[in-house]
Amino acid sequence: MILQEAAGARLAEATVAAAAKIAPGKLRAFNRGRRPVARARQRAMYLAHVAFGLSLTRVGACFGRDRTTVRHACALVEDSRDDPGTEFGLNALEAALLAASASLSAHPREIL
Repeated sequence: MILQEAAGARLAEATVAAAAKIAPGKLRAFNRGRRPVARARQRAMYLAHVAFGLSLTRVGACFGRDRTTVRHACALVEDSRDDPGTEFGLNALEAALLAASASLSAHPREIL
């Protein structure tokens, strides 16, 4: 189960990093990074929590952060959903994550 949780977090990380044109490794860096990196990390943590139902503690462990940091990130992203453009982008990313997750779980041997 923990492996699947980590895979969900990595999928969220890779998807958000690609959308933001940021190297995925930067989202797990120990420092905060510049604003675009921090915002992308917040969105990835939010999507890992919302789309895959991971606990805040589990998301924090996957991103090298504390659960309170994840809670703060989720609150910031949730507040930013008032903007229609942000709402549209997050909905598109969440749909892409759920589709990719369903595809991967339907064909697990094709991954190898």
